[in-house]
Amino acid sequence: MPVDLLAIAAHRDDVELTCAGALVRAAEAGHRTGILDLSAGETGTRGSAELRAQEAERATAILGVSERRNAGLPDAHLENNERTRCLIVEQIRHFAPRVVILPFPVGRHPDHRIASELGRDACFLAGLSKYKADGAPHRPFKILYALSYREDPIKPTFVVDISPHFERKLAAIRCYGSQFDGATAAGEIFPTGQELYSLVETQNAHYGSLIRARYGEPFFTHETMVVDDVVALGVQSM
Repeated sequence: MPVDLLAIAAHRDDVELTCAGALVRAAEAGHRTGILDLSAGETGTRGSAELRAQEAERATAILGVSERRNAGLPDAHLENNERTRCLIVEQIRHFAPRVVILPFPVGRHPDHRIASELGRDACFLAGLSKYKADGAPHRPFKILYALSYREDPIKPTFVVDISPHFERKLAAIRCYGSQFDGATAAGEIFPTGQELYSLVETQNAHYGSLIRARYGEPFFTHETMVVDDVVALGVQSM
């Protein structure tokens, strides 16, 4: 069955760190959600691909995700080429999502940058009826970029209030003990002296404060967002 919301990321645990709250919120609202991890994380300094697969399975159950797949691309060696685009086109056609969440296209990890570019290209190509790949043509309606942990001077297009869902997000992150137990940094998260779990809470609390909520997750979209009712706009100005 098609999913309403699909998160694509380079590694197992990336989705949990950046947009798990939005996935939980969507699932609780009755939407079908999916995750596509591009690699198995076999090149990571900590743990192993096998252990991370077990951790991802536990995290998936906590998040209530309808389906999670792994594209089997090589960790730390992601490329945006004809072969990988075809593989991801087939995955997008399988999930047939309305909305796709991608990593932000700037980052210190090469895999994150490539995953963003590869995901966006594949979303377009998946809609071409004459593009030779398995599955029926499908092009997502909307692409969002997860902004969590960015140090770039970019303002979120919007922030999702995940206050009621933060504990489930954190529980899903804690499933990856091989990666995060005792850690003070990971992926795009730079060390501040806090343990990683505390740092995640600090970041989510910061973005929550921007919308006058306890916890939030930030997103960016290139398109200007439409407002149907300016009188109903949230977030108090003064």
